[in-house]
Amino acid sequence: MTPFAFARAADAADAVARGNMPGTKYLGGGTNLVDLMRETVEHPAMLVDVTGLSGAIDERPDGSLLIGAAATNTALAENRAVRTRFPLLTRAITAGASPQIRNMATVGGNLLQRTRCGYFYDSDGSRCNKREPGQGCDALEGFNRMHAILGASPHCVATHPSDMCVALAALDAIVHLQGAGGARTVPLTEFHLVPEDHPERETVLRPGELVTAIELPPLVFAARSGYRKVRDRASYAFALVSVAAALDVHDGVVRDVRLALGGVAHKPWRAWTAEAMLKGRPATEELFAVAAAAELADARPLRDNAFKIDLVRRAIVAVLGGLVDTRS
Repeated sequence: MTPFAFARAADAADAVARGNMPGTKYLGGGTNLVDLMRETVEHPAMLVDVTGLSGAIDERPDGSLLIGAAATNTALAENRAVRTRFPLLTRAITAGASPQIRNMATVGGNLLQRTRCGYFYDSDGSRCNKREPGQGCDALEGFNRMHAILGASPHCVATHPSDMCVALAALDAIVHLQGAGGARTVPLTEFHLVPEDHPERETVLRPGELVTAIELPPLVFAARSGYRKVRDRASYAFALVSVAAALDVHDGVVRDVRLALGGVAHKPWRAWTAEAMLKGRPATEELFAVAAAAELADARPLRDNAFKIDLVRRAIVAVLGGLVDTRS
């Protein structure tokens, strides 16, 4: 373990002031960062504890929710407004980890967790451009069953591990940030990056910038929503693929839809193409399959993960079909 300094932030401004020092990392629940330090993937010179910052979950007059970044995953999943108005978020969180981890993990930290690619974690024997830019990517020709089929590059084929973020992408969540230059907001669909030539750049965060809150805009039809995670075992495991969806159907026609995918890309993947095909058309299984195929038209599978294409297609059809059934 590399020696490091430690400080506890009094407030967001204090955290940002400390975070501007080189080699500083913000520490929430530590369920990912501490593991990475133990595996010698991360080597922070300074940890700034931000668990004392706001973890409130506030309902606003316009129907939106403002979720403090220090809220635990358990608190968010069990919040009454979330369970009744955004049930796909509760389902995604509970599918993502054991109760012990959910009790520790924070919402802000969940956004920033890093890939679980085995080559990324193997700092002693594997090449990884994310861990060390320019080194190469052993996953390209290695064991890549869990890896990306969308938005990847020759430099990285890792997937983003979060279940919660897939649901947040479907819900048009907005990330609130604070840095040395002040506060700003970023849509969650733009917060994470695809790898391109620089897989070490995972988010749009600027140096020292801190996630302070997540905003969920009002979305009435999200009360009828679902999340399905397909994994190798029923106990807690990372997704082979996952689907988060909310569907608004009137007189058998799709009025509106939100759809996001997990386990398929370097970031939570918003299915914009499929959404556009679904709106204004009859809510049928045939249409769901056509829209899913259109979303997957640019999929580029690797040696071990071509099965994901059909798996995603079938999962989309099943989730959307289930939401139509709940309205009958």
